[in-house]
Formats: sequence, C-alpha cells, structure tokens
Amino acid sequence: MKKTNMKINVHHLTRVEGHGNIHVTVRNGKLIDAEWQVVETPRFFEAILRGKPHDLAPTLTSRICGICSIGHTLASLRAVERAMQVKVPKTAQLLRLLAKHGETLQSHILHLFFLAAPDLLNVESVIPLTKSHPEVVGIAVRLKGLGNNMCDLIAGRTTHPVSLVVGGLSKSPDKKLLEALKNTIQERLCDLEATVEFFKKLAIPDFVRETEFVSLKGKTNYPWIGGDLVSTDGVVKTEDDYLAMTNEYNVDFSTSKFTKLSRKSFAAGALARFNNNHKYLCQQAKKTANTLGLLPVNHNPYMNNIAQLVESLHVMVESIEIIDKLLDSNLQNICSRYEIKAGEGVGAIEVPRGILYHHYKIGKKGTIAKANCIIPTTQNNGNIHYDLPELVTQQIKLGKSDKEITKLCEMLVRAYDPCISCSVH
Repeated sequence: MKKTNMKINVHHLTRVEGHGNIHVTVRNGKLIDAEWQVVETPRFFEAILRGKPHDLAPTLTSRICGICSIGHTLASLRAVERAMQVKVPKTAQLLRLLAKHGETLQSHILHLFFLAAPDLLNVESVIPLTKSHPEVVGIAVRLKGLGNNMCDLIAGRTTHPVSLVVGGLSKSPDKKLLEALKNTIQERLCDLEATVEFFKKLAIPDFVRETEFVSLKGKTNYPWIGGDLVSTDGVVKTEDDYLAMTNEYNVDFSTSKFTKLSRKSFAAGALARFNNNHKYLCQQAKKTANTLGLLPVNHNPYMNNIAQLVESLHVMVESIEIIDKLLDSNLQNICSRYEIKAGEGVGAIEVPRGILYHHYKIGKKGTIAKANCIIPTTQNNGNIHYDLPELVTQQIKLGKSDKEITKLCEMLVRAYDPCISCSVH
C-alpha cells in the first residue's frame, strides 16, 4: 500500500477577514504537523485607550472591527456603565438590542452567502453565483441590506455607530420608520425561508472533534448582552470573572493568543450559543434547526454555518417583537444622566463570532487607567488549530487527496467565520 506524502501551505487564506496560514505536513501516511498560523501584526487598542475619556472609548473601540463595530461599542458601553453604575433606560436597552440584531443579521448573511456558500457550490467566490444562482445572490443582497438598514436606523450608521452613547442613545428613531422596518422584516422572512431551503440542498462536511463551547448563559431569553458565562462542560462564572473563563496564553507560531478552559481549547460563536441556549430560541428557529439536522450538543464545527442561519431567523422574529414593544413605549426616555466617578467594569457581549469582553478601570476624573479586550476569534484560534490535525488524520484514513484535504482545511477555518485582525491584541 502506497504511503501518503502531503505538504499543504495555504498562505493568507482567502474569504476570511485578516491574514492566516494553514500549514500541514504528512509523511509516509503519518501526520507530522498541522498548524493554524495567525500572522497579523498586533494592534494595541488597549494602549490607545489609556488616558482617554471614558465616553470616547466606545467610539475608539468600534474601530477594532468593521463588521462587529456595534458589538464593540456595546461591550465598551457596558464596561463603562457598570464601572460607574449607570442605569440605562429600558427603552434604550431595547433599541440597543435591536441594533445588535441588525449587526448579527448582516454579519451572518455576509458569511453564509459570500464566504461559505462558494465552497459548498465548488466555486472560488460569490462572483460566479451571480450567473449560476442569481436568485440566491438576490436573497443575500436583500437580507444583508435589511441588516444594514436596521443598524442605520438605530445606531446612526451601519459601521462605527454614532447614536449609542454612555447612558443610552443620543437619538431615538421615528415611530413611522420603526413601523416601516417591521413591515420590511416581515416581508424578508420569506427570503430567510428560501435560504433555509437553499442550505438544505448543500452538503455540510461530516467532521466531529469533541470540544467545549463557551457563551453567555441565557436565563429567560437567548442571550446577547451581559450576564453569566457558561460552557457545555458545566463551567459557570460571572461576567466579572471572564479572565478565569478565557485563560489566554501565547504560542510561538501565532500573533494571536490562544485560550483554554476545561480542555486544551474551546469554541465560541453561533454554534456555542446554540449548544448552550437552544431552549431559548423562538419556535420558528427551533423548527428550522431540526429541519437542518442541528441538535444540541453538536460538535461539528462546519455546522456553525447552520447555527448562523438559525440565529438569523431568530433575530428577525425577535426584532419584530422588539419593535412592537417600542411602538407602544415612550421613545423620549432613552438616555440617563450619570455622575462621573472611579470604578471598574466588565462588559460581555455576544457578537456574531462569539463572546466579546471589554474590561476598563476608570479614574475619578473619568479617564481610562487600564483596558483589556478579549476577542471571539482569539478564543476560537486554538480550537481551529486543534481541529486541523484531527481533520487531516481522519481524511487520510479515508484516502482523500491533498486537494480534497486542502479544501476541507480551508472550509474548516472559514466555518468559524474568523475576524483575524481583531484577534491580535
């Protein structure tokens, strides 16, 4: 029997944000090494924040990510508000969650259609799909546009929000515009249903490596903003105890840190949220998950794509419910006055790629003395790295070619929807 020799070097993987390499060596049928190498230059946002006014932090940190800028803003605001005991009005909390849902929708749709679907349809990018599947691209554009419009209406713009401020929001949306947004979401639900039918026909790779999944812990609702932390291995910690949940450490082949908890790595993101909080999804989302073969606890990282689709439906349905509450409320009480004082606070937010932490120490004059940010992709990089050798080993036993294995490795990384530049802090 011929022994397999293989050398895979994917330099700067495409269809992900940032720069990362896949390196695999197989000699005489035996795996020698398999690495996920993050090669981005570190960015020092925590150092930039030191000495800056507390109310400037949300604006600065929104620049960490062009996709999750609302998520970073909300994490920053929560850290500041918890540090100075600022109470945010209920109406403002609903508006913030609606903006968060818009970001989740536009990010998930971007990943599903533009980054993941080309692999599942055996093309190099979304461009060929404009001719082979124009109706699918049309759905993607409409749903992505809906998410953008939700962000624009509530946060002031899609990227780098301007309406989200310490204490709440600086401006409330017009109720007529909220009513129009609700109608559009209802109209676009048929596009989401068509998306489900489209993904039902696609073959998701079959790969399992048991791992731990970390997310916020729901109490009565599917969680997005703040609260306890939980893992599928049974670890539960408070939001303030995030360092014990992440346990960052350095590796010599990556400019991003790795993290671990009960095992040598863990995963965050849509699949983690689903595995920990499935029971809090709306009924339509639960039904869709069942239809697509997604049941908790699922250990196939490729199914993160399906979890994103399930979450997309959930946030659309919940957004309609939120808008109904807003239409029945007074949109004038959207920002609290507060007293500037020294304090320390942590903000944990579920952004599309997983749980995001901001931690600030604030001096008595309201300037930031110390900051720490831990990004979802930082938490996922270790899991990607340890998935690779298991995936390659399984595929070698199945007799797959180096071309087939290379594609599966690329798809594996993309399934995590990494935001690599954000992870290098």
